Amino acid sequence: MKKSIFRALLLLPAILVLSGCMTLVANALTGEGSSDVFTGDPDPELVAGALPFAIKIYETLLAARPRHRGLLLTTGSMFVMYANAFVQGPADLLPRSRFHEREAARERAKNLYLRGLDILYRGLELRYRGFSEAFQRGTLDRALARMRRADVPLLYWAAAAGLMAYSINPLNMDLGVRIPEFLALIDRAYELDPYFNNGALDDFYVLFYASVPESLILEGQGCIDCRHGADRETRIETHFRRALERSGGLLAGPYVSFAQSVSIPAQDYDTFRMHLEAALRIDPDADPSNRLVNIINQRRARHLLDSAGNYFIFIPGFYDDWDD
Repeated sequence: MKKSIFRALLLLPAILVLSGCMTLVANALTGEGSSDVFTGDPDPELVAGALPFAIKIYETLLAARPRHRGLLLTTGSMFVMYANAFVQGPADLLPRSRFHEREAARERAKNLYLRGLDILYRGLELRYRGFSEAFQRGTLDRALARMRRADVPLLYWAAAAGLMAYSINPLNMDLGVRIPEFLALIDRAYELDPYFNNGALDDFYVLFYASVPESLILEGQGCIDCRHGADRETRIETHFRRALERSGGLLAGPYVSFAQSVSIPAQDYDTFRMHLEAALRIDPDADPSNRLVNIINQRRARHLLDSAGNYFIFIPGFYDDWDD
């Protein structure tokens, strides 16, 4: 029985092609609310097990409909989401004693990010011919000026894929030289729709400014509506505040991002603990469409709190109960 079910699933794309309804299925799988099937699920393990097969189904559909805009966005973004939530995320939490396992997983995540990036850029190229080479030709600003609000998801996920791949290996110069390109995509997305996905762009900026060398950031980029010449700390604080406001306080992600990317490097344990405890107080069911995201981020918050001794040289009160 199990083998029969598996064979049927493997034959599903072929059956759909033969029945002439591939486009109909592609439209249904990429329509409004389709992502909630994953992001709204309360069981991360179930989604982690289902996503690889789902991605291959989407790739099969995309092979048959390579110019389907919804499939390009959905397939590319699923690669990025899977790599971040279920490959790199767990790897980053592994102890130092499992260094080789962690690095192997991070390398795999990087390759998944790059696969997603390629698909997402195909989507941008389809909408705006010549976009893929615009940065090298010095015409990226002109290309981005043509973008509209409907392009924001493609811009966001493409930039996220590129920058997260770079974050795994900052010595990769092929990606390093493209940081201004990816940041320009985010800036344009922010201009078009600063409220996209409940403050996801602001949360992105927090992580970006906390992790990327300032020398790689071009003047005037990356802080739309911030005061001119704002320093790194001001930009981080501005976008963190906006991320909280635009999520309505229903997302744990901004708190975890700030605690991990800002509080740890600053060795500010009090702020670290305050933000992670705030993340843990959020009710995942209060925002059903982001239930999975909140659960994953709350697991990360709990892990960070429980292993704070690995990140901080001094923790206030940690030694109070020790004998003299």
